[in-house]
Amino acid sequence: MSATGLQNATPGTRQIVVETLREEVNVWLFVVKTLIAFFLTGWLAMRLDLPAPSTAMLTTVIVANRQSGMVLAKSFYRAIGTLAGATAAIAIVAAFPQERDLFLLALSLWIGVCAGGATLYRNFKSYAFVLGGYTAAIVAIPVIDNPPGVFDSSWARISEVLLGLMVSGLVNDIVFPSRMRDVLRRAAREQFASFVGFVRDSTGGSIARDTMEKAHLRFVRAAVTLEDLRSSVIFEDAEARARSNHLRLFNQRFMAASTSFQSLHHLINRLKRAQRDLAADTLIRLYAPIGEALDAPIEAGAAARVLLPRLVSARDTMRASVPGLRASLSDSQDVRDFDTGASLLTRFVDELHGYVDAAASLQTPRVIAGSAERVRFDRGNDFLGAGLATFRTTLTMLVLGAFWIYSAWPLGSSAMLLATVFAGLFATIPNPTRVTWQVMLGYLSGMAVGFICEFLLLTQVDGYGLLVVCVAPFLALGLVMMMAQRLAFYGLGWAMGFAYILSLKNVQVYDPAHFINDAIAQVVGLGAAAVSFVVIPPAIGSAWLRRRQLARLRGQVALAAEAPLPGLRHRFESVNYDLVSQVVAQTQPGSADSRSLIAWALAVHETGRALIELRHDLARGDVPPTLRPYLDDALRTLARFYEKPDAAGYLLARDAVATAIASVGEHEGVAHLLEHLHLVRMALLDGESVLAAYMPTAPLSKDIAHAS
Repeated sequence: MSATGLQNATPGTRQIVVETLREEVNVWLFVVKTLIAFFLTGWLAMRLDLPAPSTAMLTTVIVANRQSGMVLAKSFYRAIGTLAGATAAIAIVAAFPQERDLFLLALSLWIGVCAGGATLYRNFKSYAFVLGGYTAAIVAIPVIDNPPGVFDSSWARISEVLLGLMVSGLVNDIVFPSRMRDVLRRAAREQFASFVGFVRDSTGGSIARDTMEKAHLRFVRAAVTLEDLRSSVIFEDAEARARSNHLRLFNQRFMAASTSFQSLHHLINRLKRAQRDLAADTLIRLYAPIGEALDAPIEAGAAARVLLPRLVSARDTMRASVPGLRASLSDSQDVRDFDTGASLLTRFVDELHGYVDAAASLQTPRVIAGSAERVRFDRGNDFLGAGLATFRTTLTMLVLGAFWIYSAWPLGSSAMLLATVFAGLFATIPNPTRVTWQVMLGYLSGMAVGFICEFLLLTQVDGYGLLVVCVAPFLALGLVMMMAQRLAFYGLGWAMGFAYILSLKNVQVYDPAHFINDAIAQVVGLGAAAVSFVVIPPAIGSAWLRRRQLARLRGQVALAAEAPLPGLRHRFESVNYDLVSQVVAQTQPGSADSRSLIAWALAVHETGRALIELRHDLARGDVPPTLRPYLDDALRTLARFYEKPDAAGYLLARDAVATAIASVGEHEGVAHLLEHLHLVRMALLDGESVLAAYMPTAPLSKDIAHAS
């Protein structure tokens, strides 16, 4: 489209054209930067006379990414994995220098443990484990018949990889850098604006359950995305490193405020359904100043500072209006519902103020190191799933190692190396069998064009400049496909297969027979990795793992009821969000599994936070010894019910909470505990929650009337 035509186009068409052109520019910038890093690394490796320049060049393809921060983060963890793998290789060779069987057993175990460790992370830390596994294989396998050569092999491998990482990092940081910090800032601003806007628009009444479920999913994605971005951006930007803990605190306060917000609206919804309209409407009136306080333009860089004094004023107004609104209620049950809601609303407003305050601190021009509370984002890992990945990868390596030994296949080591790379690399994705076959097809295509390039073109030219001219078009094609969503894995296989099979070095050897045999070995290695995922399916994405993750999510209530209190709020929130994020990523949106997950997540969030607040109140005040057994029994039965939900456990938990409520009512000075217990009781009696499957049939209004 010409410039004149673009100007005359409708705004919608013009935006589509501009976005398309921007995307094309980004793709070709990625290709150009990767090609520069690839060939500059090769030239330097040859000038430095490294044994395998192709290894350094392949490294630039593996760490290639559009974002500079992603390249630096991946490079950092690749360096760690390379050093760890080289160290492990030296240790294994030193332990079994003349015992080939024990050598392969130890190496297979190390590779398997690294593959299992990779499944425990969802960022580039996972990649460090993968690298630790296959680097050990790359260093140790070639010297199996020459143990003293392991030192030279490890030094060469480390030098080649670090050279590729250094060049990739410099090129991506200098040549048209695309900064992750901009993406992080945009994500933080969007999270803040979305949440504040949703809260502001929700102060006028109840929220439909499906709307709350969709909002919860948005909150989960926003929190996990922000943490993943933060963990990558710290490698690219000094300011992001200085603000790293502030970002964690900002994210943790977001999760805490969103949980309290959901609990508040679940309470209002339950009161509406139980026809307790007076209590619900009184709570909405108490809530109104928050909506007015948030009714301000949400603009980047100014919103948080503008909102802080307005929230303080709204909080003071709310507290001042509590006695009058409470006095307007004559029914004792309405008073109890109002007290529960007012306590929950006060908690939410305090957490919302803390969240806005954290946003304001991020918007200050300078940040004081160590000025923010230290927090962590804990992950919800499944160690049994990691053990399955360890077993599968170890078994694959042992089978290939045994085949290599007993067949005396000269290129069996090449098959083992490729199987090591892809068995570890794809152990962390939901459908590795399909992905491995896609990569294999791309790999075969890359090797086929590699044959054409090496024997029909490179044999006709002399000098590094002409080598670049011959190789660049073939590699660029693979890189372009890597940027296409449907062809990404095929393109990755193409680029890796092409770069690996060329095996460029200072003195290039043109041996078609060796080329074909090596290609066959690499295909066997890739095929072995694909078959291993068929024989021992991965846990990730499986119904088995989803059931375990759902059980772990329910077990978070037991954590809230029984774990040590220091740091418990942060641990509870971050693990919940991470678990929900994992299962959502592995289930079909709108499916029964997805709906069940969201329903349980809402129940766990609400009950768990109420129990944590109850335990904090217990820790701050003196509880009569005669009351403690009833509270402990309520905590214990709730924990056991959520761990293994059934009808009998539900009745025990419901009755234990009712007994605790009655016991608290008989003691002086502990009335504040009723607010947390009453909230838990109402959650247990919610006929629209996931717990309805375990409760005896009874009208919701009658049950809620008996809650206190």
